[in-house]
Formats: sequence, structure tokens, C-alpha cells
Amino acid sequence: MNDSPNRQTEARLSQPAKKSEPVVSDSHAPFGASSDHGITGQGQYDMTSDNINNNLNHNTNGNMNNNKRRSLITYNHITYLLYVLSYFTAGLLWIVPIFMNYAKRQDADGSWLATHFDWQIKTFWYSIFWFIIGIVIITFALGGFGVSMLADSGNIAIGSVLLAGFGLAIMGFTFIWHLYRIVRGWIALTDGRPVP
Repeated sequence: MNDSPNRQTEARLSQPAKKSEPVVSDSHAPFGASSDHGITGQGQYDMTSDNINNNLNHNTNGNMNNNKRRSLITYNHITYLLYVLSYFTAGLLWIVPIFMNYAKRQDADGSWLATHFDWQIKTFWYSIFWFIIGIVIITFALGGFGVSMLADSGNIAIGSVLLAGFGLAIMGFTFIWHLYRIVRGWIALTDGRPVP
């Protein structure tokens, strides 16, 4: 008698599980949706109204990502344009795009657009660094030139002019390098590809 419950349990385990057929709870509901439960089954055909809403939200988020991507591309075009326009405003617009880049940088994380934000930020800071180095060298050289004029020493004056020329060369190189980076980055953005 003690064996009969064990035999019944073994018999149930050895029988294949039956799949239940999908049940439609409301005949007036549109296909794939229902007012209460929708089409349900063994989890395989689970199309409840909550799951349909989740699928719709997922698709909407996908569209938002495309809209966000387009928005960030336009945003990057504007920042590249501002960098170019800064050349015609004696550098007054130079500071605006760097703030814009820092403001939206995290929105582009994990996408190819993040490389453009980083590219512009690095271009700005390296350009500032080398431009300041050039100004410091020129200031030091002209300070030496001023002292040499008072001291009436020709050798110091020649050294000061050469040093000032070196400072101007650094500033000129920085100007060309900055313009090159902006143009290269803008072309890559127009082509829809990241920058290295």
C-alpha cells in the first residue's frame, strides 16, 4: 500500500506534459490584444495587454534613440561650425562650443558620436595649451628684447627676436593644427563615421 503513491507519482512524471491551446478571452478585441488577458498559453504565446504595451514602449524608445542620434548629429554640426566661426571673431566664439560639448557629452556615451565630442574637447584643450606656450615664449622674448633695448646689447636683441619667432611659429602651428582637426572631424561627422 505504501508503494501506490510512489507509483502514481512515477506515472505522472513519465507522462509527457500537455500543451494547452491558446485561449482568446474576448472575441471583440483586435487580433493579438484583449481587454483583460489577451491571448495566453504556456508562457510561449503570452500576449497580454501589459506585454503589448511593453513592446510598444520598446519601439517608441527605439524611435527616440534615432531622434536623439539625429539631434546629437545636428548638435555636433553646430559646434564644428562655431569653432570655424571663431576664427572670424578673434576667438571670441572659441569658448562656446567647449561648453556645448561638455553639456551633451554624456548623452552620446556608447555611440560613435562620443568620439566627436571627445575629439572637439581634446582639440580645444591641446590648442589652448600650445597657444599659451607660444604666448609665454613671445612674452619672455619681448621682455628680453625690451631689456636689451635699454642695455644697448645687439646679441640679446637677436636672441629675443629669434625666441619671439619661435613662439609665433608655435602659435601658427597650433592655429593650423586646430583648423585641420575641426575640418577632419566635421568631414567624418558628415560621412556618419567616428573620428579616431
